[in-house]
Amino acid sequence: MLRPEISSASPSAPAVSPSSGETRSPQGPRYNFRLQETPQSRPSGQVASASTPPGTSGAAGDRSSSSSLPCPAPGSRPAQGSYFGNKRAYAENTVASNFTFGASSSSARDTNYPQTLKTPLSTGNPQRSSYKSWTPQMGYSASSSSAISAHCPSVIVAVVEGRGLARGEIGMASIDLKNPQIILSQFADNTTYAKVITKLKILSPLEIIMSNTACAVGNSTKLFTLITENFKNVNFTTIQRKYFNETKGLEYIEQLCIAEFSTVLMEVQSKYYCLAAVAALLKYVEFIQNSVYAPKSLKICFQGSEQTAMIDSSSAQNLELLINNQDCRNNHTLFGVLNYTKTPGGSRRLRSNILEPLIDVETINMRLDCVQELLQDEELFFGLQSVISRFLDTEQLLSVLVQIPKQDTVNAAESKITNLIYLKHTLELVDPLKIAMKNCNTPLLRAYYGSLEDKRFGIILEKIKTVINDDARYMKGCLNMRTQKCYAVRSNINEFLDIARRTYTEIVDDIAGMISQLGEKYSLPLRTSFSSARGFFIQMTTDCLALPNDQLPSEFIKISKVKNSYSFTSADLIKMNERCQESLREIYHMTYMIVCKLLSEIYEHIHCLYKLSDTVSMLDMLLSFAHACTLSDYVRPEFTDTLAIKQGWHPILEKISAEKPIANNTYITEGSNFLIITGPNMSGKSTYLKQIALCQIMAQIGSYVPAEYSSFRIAKQIFTRLSTDDDIETNSSTFMKEMKEIAYILHNANDKSLILIDELGRGTNTEEGIGICYAVCEYLLSLKAFTLFATHFLELCHIDALYLNVENMHFEVQHVKNTSRNKEAILYTYKLSKGLTEEKNYGLKAAEVSSLPPSIVLDAKEITTQITRQILQNQRSTPEMERQRAVYHLATRLVQTARNSQLDPDSLRIYLSNLKKKYKEDFPKTEQVPGKTEE
Repeated sequence: MLRPEISSASPSAPAVSPSSGETRSPQGPRYNFRLQETPQSRPSGQVASASTPPGTSGAAGDRSSSSSLPCPAPGSRPAQGSYFGNKRAYAENTVASNFTFGASSSSARDTNYPQTLKTPLSTGNPQRSSYKSWTPQMGYSASSSSAISAHCPSVIVAVVEGRGLARGEIGMASIDLKNPQIILSQFADNTTYAKVITKLKILSPLEIIMSNTACAVGNSTKLFTLITENFKNVNFTTIQRKYFNETKGLEYIEQLCIAEFSTVLMEVQSKYYCLAAVAALLKYVEFIQNSVYAPKSLKICFQGSEQTAMIDSSSAQNLELLINNQDCRNNHTLFGVLNYTKTPGGSRRLRSNILEPLIDVETINMRLDCVQELLQDEELFFGLQSVISRFLDTEQLLSVLVQIPKQDTVNAAESKITNLIYLKHTLELVDPLKIAMKNCNTPLLRAYYGSLEDKRFGIILEKIKTVINDDARYMKGCLNMRTQKCYAVRSNINEFLDIARRTYTEIVDDIAGMISQLGEKYSLPLRTSFSSARGFFIQMTTDCLALPNDQLPSEFIKISKVKNSYSFTSADLIKMNERCQESLREIYHMTYMIVCKLLSEIYEHIHCLYKLSDTVSMLDMLLSFAHACTLSDYVRPEFTDTLAIKQGWHPILEKISAEKPIANNTYITEGSNFLIITGPNMSGKSTYLKQIALCQIMAQIGSYVPAEYSSFRIAKQIFTRLSTDDDIETNSSTFMKEMKEIAYILHNANDKSLILIDELGRGTNTEEGIGICYAVCEYLLSLKAFTLFATHFLELCHIDALYLNVENMHFEVQHVKNTSRNKEAILYTYKLSKGLTEEKNYGLKAAEVSSLPPSIVLDAKEITTQITRQILQNQRSTPEMERQRAVYHLATRLVQTARNSQLDPDSLRIYLSNLKKKYKEDFPKTEQVPGKTEE
């Protein structure tokens, strides 16, 4: 009798059946996790069964008011998923594997392990029945709510806020389930919680953990409300406040942090909120993963909020840093322009750097030195690229190796064996990487070369080679890797293992022989195939073959056909597959015991892999920067107190268009830090603003930029207000969305910000729009922030008469006679020039070339002429104002020269002489200022 196949649950199926009284949100069922201490009656290390949905009893159909999960029967084990946080395995009604090893080591178990899940109804409070908008959704969400997420989310974040006088003090702890690194943060935030939201958007979390006191019904905190509004599709989990315990958090760090990063203890021992967050985070991760981290195995670091520039999520979306706004699958983004990485770690590092550019000039210049050396030394570039491309995901490998499963199952065994082979493959690449880097010169590359000299790499590899075959290596293809795992351990180490492998070999040979005999029996070109889901099966291609009655022999079952290829099996083959699987389980069992013993010996040395992971990802990103430079004429940026770009162009537009984009100059100093940009519709204003921001970000992450020359002032914040869409989800009109975005900028901008504003005030009437724009401009003019303000309100241009640090710029257009239609057409040059635009009524001209009826256009022109006569007044500066402006600009140029000039004395004398000559030429009729001012 054949064993029936059990198909896995559909990913789209609900993870659990909600208990009575629960409500469903549009995203699916949501539940409130509540961790409790282990009941005394439960054996140490035993966890609650996950085969029964929360809030239900073991009896079918019986709905109990108790929310506790029943204790599992002795010896039962929850279904073991992957090590990467597959929580669905704990929520679905699954069948545990029949194959288990002995009880895992008691040292790896925590007697205080949280074991009980509670539903919102568990407290007996009838109000909780409405608790649906902020409870967690079981299973992984398909996507993060972050508009800037460009990868599969795997980060879990715990957030806690101080209470009483400490309100506004935020503690955060995050861990990537694919990377065994915990990042701690603690900072003070204002009432807008801009820093918290921005940090969470950058992390793009899979799940957010908060205290249950933060979301009490009718009394939820403002922070909780803002997070739930901004992360609608992210799983939320609330756990009891007692798990946010700073003492326990400090104990976790002392226990788990590797020696190389133990100085983090000094940084965080008085930062109670991030310690509380990490305590809750690790307790929860242990719970959902059903595993604990090995002692001294995690990289834990503290990151303040002042180490990187802040780019809010709206700006990241407007600038298309990670996701193209027209097509999310399109790589026409800044990430797409720069991403020539070869490893997942390098790609992740590039992504995080784009969202959080550096602000330390020394670090940026060290990266730029590396890129310059890679561009100048082709042998180094290609040698490094060849080695780096062979590395696997080192961070994910580390994440698996440092976890100790609480149950020993087939999946756990297979995973450990696989990852030990991956570890051997990775360590064997260290020497080739050292050889490729031996002649590098820059300090950063030399430092990374020095990190590869760590003797622990050789120690681990030697220990592995005493147990693992030299030929065991990473190979593509599931059957190839299966063979590698079976024969990974050397022969003569375990006699029973050798016997099991011989049995497995005989079964595989029997399968191949049986299929060969079937081919001869039916005169069919049969071949043996393998897949991880079906095991061994039979394939046949019927190119020039005619089957009798167009049917396969009745002996063949489970037939599927794709074009002219058949796939099928037979009853005998299914039985042999089962024998093969039984043999494999024995092999994996014995191999796992040997591998566990080996891992226990190398755990003390495995921390060097953190350095290797950091080295590989950084080298991969720097190689990606150098690769991007070889495809275009990028230039190395300088860092001064001036934003000066000579003939710069838009990097994404260059990738899209067949021709090189029009290049423009940019010059912003502290003396002229506010640029008002005007020009007709479609003349290039928005593209120019985005170009400046993208070049600034590229420079601050250590990349070359698209220009002939570039100099940047470090921007600690980058703000944009570019989009004009409304927002149905928050019930915001176009104008209200404008106001929210500009309010965010005004609340958070400082003297070191770069601010880009495009056509503010279009969502209301002209008078109010001009008034709002004028007031916003005056506020921003009080800061030393570099601001570019694109507008169609020409009235704003006259603000330069009152503020000397305002510069007017415009995009030129040309008027061309269209002989075919006997009309005048506009030719866009996309060139930026000084002064106000001379175009009048360009909106009417754009309407005229559209399909708008001529009569409508004619009426519009007449009405516009009448309104212009009534409203517009010519505001002209007096000669005295012009003289003051000339003196002001001369003074700022002299100050800038004194700060940044690297000219030799003769060149400096010529430059100052030219400044004096230019001043006299600009205002020949004004009274000459004293010679000291000029010189």
